[in-house]
Amino acid sequence: MRTKRINLRFFTSFVVVAFLAAGAVTAQKAPKDQFTFPQLHEIKMPAVQKTVLKNGMKLFLVEDHQYPTIDLRAMVGVGSIYEPADKIGLAAVTGTVLRTGGTEKMTGDEMDKLLESLGAAVETSIGDGSGYVSVSVLKEDIDQGIAILADLLMHPAFRQDKIDLAKIEQQSYIARRNDDIWQITNREFTSLIYGKTSCYARYPEYATIGAFNRDDIVAFYQKYFHPNNIIFAAWGDFKPDQLEDKLGKAFSKWPATKLTLPAKPKVEYDYRYTINHVEKTDVNQSHIQMGHIGGMINDADYPALAIMSQILSYDRMFKVLRTQEGLTYAPWGYFGAEYDHPGAFNCGTQTKSQSTVYAIRLMLKEVKRMTAEEVTDEELARAKDMYLNSFVFKFDSKAKIVNRMMTYAYYNYPLDFIDQIKAGVEKVTKADVLRVAKQHLHPDELQILVVGKSADFDEPLSTLGNVNEIDIAIPPPAQE
Repeated sequence: MRTKRINLRFFTSFVVVAFLAAGAVTAQKAPKDQFTFPQLHEIKMPAVQKTVLKNGMKLFLVEDHQYPTIDLRAMVGVGSIYEPADKIGLAAVTGTVLRTGGTEKMTGDEMDKLLESLGAAVETSIGDGSGYVSVSVLKEDIDQGIAILADLLMHPAFRQDKIDLAKIEQQSYIARRNDDIWQITNREFTSLIYGKTSCYARYPEYATIGAFNRDDIVAFYQKYFHPNNIIFAAWGDFKPDQLEDKLGKAFSKWPATKLTLPAKPKVEYDYRYTINHVEKTDVNQSHIQMGHIGGMINDADYPALAIMSQILSYDRMFKVLRTQEGLTYAPWGYFGAEYDHPGAFNCGTQTKSQSTVYAIRLMLKEVKRMTAEEVTDEELARAKDMYLNSFVFKFDSKAKIVNRMMTYAYYNYPLDFIDQIKAGVEKVTKADVLRVAKQHLHPDELQILVVGKSADFDEPLSTLGNVNEIDIAIPPPAQE
């Protein structure tokens, strides 16, 4: 299934973890100065061997003898942002059949049996902005693991029966896409921010799945899958020099090529206030999301925006909508930022239908308050502590560390970028939070989306402004 652009999964976990922390704080109020906590231990980074093979493939190798396993992951410069507008779904199907279709030497089913006998795993996918091929094997099976990975990358077969199956799976996703109210809310909000035709918001239809064939899949693969368009990472029980030698031999017959990658699509956005509604008569709760375009992670203001998001979510939205008013369990406010294009600032919650408009008014008030007054010393300290104390979990596995470095390299960020963010967060002041809120938040130009049963709302949505009714009907497949 295609990756969500606003990363709702991240929001959910982001909100839940923080709420648990907030709940613990409010439930047990210790006397001041009763506890003193030592300074957090310095995080020790593992040694990362960085090198480039003769064909241009970049390697990040991390030696880790904790377990007798080795993980290999290739990050490919490909994505659904590059697929034709009339063939949406091409990238996802290519990513699926890259694995299920097997190679010229071995079918996907035969590969399944081999991997099962080895206790190994192979996964492939293509998301919005990158593709992945990964292998996990026991140390003793590394030669076979590398051979399978190299064969998949260099000689995929794209068998027709597996293409047909992958298309059926995509059609099944289309048929069910209006079953889940969170999926509807997230999808339609993304469309409001980026526009329905944007590569960051569009989604497949029956017609677009039916518009491409095996030749299109092969051509898509041949355009993007080249060693000098791949960043490769490995971590586990190995000696870096030995693994580099094995990889060099495995990919020695795969030559580099002259890459002509399309330019990354630009995001054009006009700030505006809108009220939007999706009628959903089979629910008794409204799902609300509001916001506008956000920014990029390399913005100098990002550390202050991250702290502003913490305060807006936990000290403002949570405190007002849940603690004081009892309208919801999990409201949030989040200034979204991406590596290569602007993310989206968004606030959201779900509440009973009879408190829909009241909840919206409260959320609007809290966003505006962020731009009108400084946060308190307590709010700032708590937000920074939550961020910095959770920082250690970004380093609790070699996989997280290596994959993050690979991502930074992919998007041309400094490899120590996360340390720069941490240093920036430590310096954030109350004045910084107010400054970035005034500069980056537009409370009078929010796009508001409600998915719910309008007949049960406490007030008509039209009391907030002209309402745009969004049609989410799924265009039927063409008759053969």
